[in-house]
Amino acid sequence: MKKKNPHISNPLIGLYSVWTGFWFIGWFLALYPFMFLLLQHRDTKRYAHKLVRLWSSLFFAFGLVRFEIQRSEKLDSKQVYVFCSNHFSYLDIPAFVKILPNYFSFVGKSSIKKVPLFGYLYSRLNILVDRNDRASRTATLSKSIRALQANRSIIIFPEGGITSKKFPFMSTPLKDGAFAMAIQQQVPVLPVSFLNNFQMMDDDFFALKPGKIKVIIHAPVETKGLTQEDMPVLREKVFEIIQKPILDFHGVDQPR
Repeated sequence: MKKKNPHISNPLIGLYSVWTGFWFIGWFLALYPFMFLLLQHRDTKRYAHKLVRLWSSLFFAFGLVRFEIQRSEKLDSKQVYVFCSNHFSYLDIPAFVKILPNYFSFVGKSSIKKVPLFGYLYSRLNILVDRNDRASRTATLSKSIRALQANRSIIIFPEGGITSKKFPFMSTPLKDGAFAMAIQQQVPVLPVSFLNNFQMMDDDFFALKPGKIKVIIHAPVETKGLTQEDMPVLREKVFEIIQKPILDFHGVDQPR
C-alpha cells in the first residue's frame, strides 16, 4: 500500500489543512506563556503536561477530528507503562497526547529541539535522543528508566521513527530500548495500534484530511518475572499485537 493518500490537489483539503493549522498554531501560542512559566519549576511541570493535553484536545475539537477508540480494558491513570505503537505519521504524537490519561514522556528525536518555541517545550517535557549517536541512545535509556522510577510513563515508537517503506507494515526488527527498560523496571508494556493516521495526514506537506482517527489500546503485556533474556520473545509478542489489527483493518494478510 502506498504511504501517501492526501489528495493534496483537492482545494477543499487545502482549505481544511489551513483551518486546522490555524487552530494548531493558534492554541499553541495562546497557551505557550503559561506552559513556559510552569516549565521553570520541577514541581509544576506536571501542570504544563496538562496544558499540552488541553492544547491537543482543542486542536482536534476545533479541527473537527473525531476519535474511534477500542480499549481492551480501562487504563489506570496512576499505573506506569511503557507505551509502544506503530509510527506511520506525525499525527500519532498529538493523538497519543489526546487519548492517554497518564503522565508520560515521549522518547523523540533530538532534532525537534531546534524548532522555535515548540522545541523548548518538547525538550523540557520529553526525552530526546540522537539515534545515530550510541552515547545518546545509552543516555536516553538511563533517563527513561529514571522517569519510570519517578512514576512517569514512557511513550516510545520502537520502529525508531517513521521508517517503514511499505505502510501498513511496520519496520522490523523493533528496537530493543522499550523492552529493555520495561523488563528492568518490571512495568507493563502497553501496545497501541494507530490504524489510519497515515491516510489522514500527509507528512511531507502537513495536509490533513477530515475524518476519524481509529486507534486500538490493547491490554498491557506484563513483564514481572522476565529477564533480559526474555526480551526477544517480548519484542515479538508486542510487535504481533500492534501489527495484526493494522493489517486486518487494511485487508492485508500476505506476509512481506
